[in-house]
Amino acid sequence: MTLPDLPRAHGEPLFSAVIRASSADFDVTEELDFLPSGDGEHDFLYVQKIDTNTEWLAKQLAEFAGVAAKDLGYSGLKDRHAVTRQWFTVPRWNSPDWSAFALQNIEILDVARNNKKLRRGAHVRNRFRIIARGAINDREAVETRLARIRERGVPNYFGEQRFGRDGGNLGLASQWAAGKRLPRHKRSLAISTARSYMFNESLAKSVSDGCWDQLAVGDRANLDGSGSVFTVEQMDAAMIERLVSADIHPTHEMPGEDANGDDWPEQYGDWLKALTGARVRPALRATRMRLIDLDWSLQDDSLTLNFALNRGCFATSALREIFTRHG
Repeated sequence: MTLPDLPRAHGEPLFSAVIRASSADFDVTEELDFLPSGDGEHDFLYVQKIDTNTEWLAKQLAEFAGVAAKDLGYSGLKDRHAVTRQWFTVPRWNSPDWSAFALQNIEILDVARNNKKLRRGAHVRNRFRIIARGAINDREAVETRLARIRERGVPNYFGEQRFGRDGGNLGLASQWAAGKRLPRHKRSLAISTARSYMFNESLAKSVSDGCWDQLAVGDRANLDGSGSVFTVEQMDAAMIERLVSADIHPTHEMPGEDANGDDWPEQYGDWLKALTGARVRPALRATRMRLIDLDWSLQDDSLTLNFALNRGCFATSALREIFTRHG
C-alpha cells in the first residue's frame, strides 16, 4: 500500500519550491490558551530549538533535572528541520538551575512554575512562518489562489508525515491488523496510521465530488478549533453563515469499533476488524482546515506565508494546494 496523490480542492499546484532551504525558512510557534499557574512542583519552560527532535530534547531536559523522562511533559512534537518554540514541564524535585542548561541550538526563553504536568494536545494551535523558494512565473495566479484559500480553507488531510518515511507506517498497520503483537507505542502508531489513511481516502472522495466543505441536514458538524460536534437539524440562514465563516465545519468518521463495513471499500476489511477487536472508539474529524490570520509576501523567487493552524492540522496539507515541493 502506497500513499496516493490526493485530489486538491483549488486546482493543480502553481509552481515548484523548496520550503527548508534553511531552518529559518520553516518557523513554528506553539500557542496555549492558558498561562502557567505561577506555583507548584513543575518548571514550565518555553524553549526554542533549531534542527532538533522534540523527544530527544525532552530526554536532555529530564536528564539535566535528574528526573525520569516519563515525568516530563510537552504538548506535541514539533518539526525537526525548523526553528520551533514550544512549552515543556519538568518536575523541580531536584531544584534544577536552568540558567546552567546549555545545548547547541537550544535556548530556554522563559521559565515559570506550574501546578501540573503539561499533557499531550494541550496547545490550541501552531503559528507558522514559511518561506517557499522557487521561480514564480504567474504572481497573479498565486495571489488569486491564496485569496481563495483564505476564504474557503483547504481539505483537512493528514499530512504525509503521519504515515512515516515513504509511507512506511502503513506496513506496520497491516502487520497489526494481521495479528502481529506489537509494543504499545508501535500498536498506537499502527492504529493511528490506519485511521488516518482511511479518513484521507474518505475526504479525497468528497474533494473529488466537490462537497468537502458543504453541510446538509443530518450531518455532524464540528465547532472550529474544538472537539465539540453536533447534528445539523436545519440549514437556515444562520447555519449557512456559520459554515461560510468557518465557525463550523463538516466532519468525516475516524473509524473505530463496529464501523459499518458497507461504508468502506473491501480492502479495509482487516483494518476494520482489528479496530473492533481493539475496541477503538470511533471519532469525527473536520474535513476543512482554515488558515487563521493568513497573509503573504510574494516575490519573483519566493513566497512567504504567515498563518496559524488549529491543533491536529498539518501545514503540508495547506502548502500542497499552492505549490509542489522538491529538494
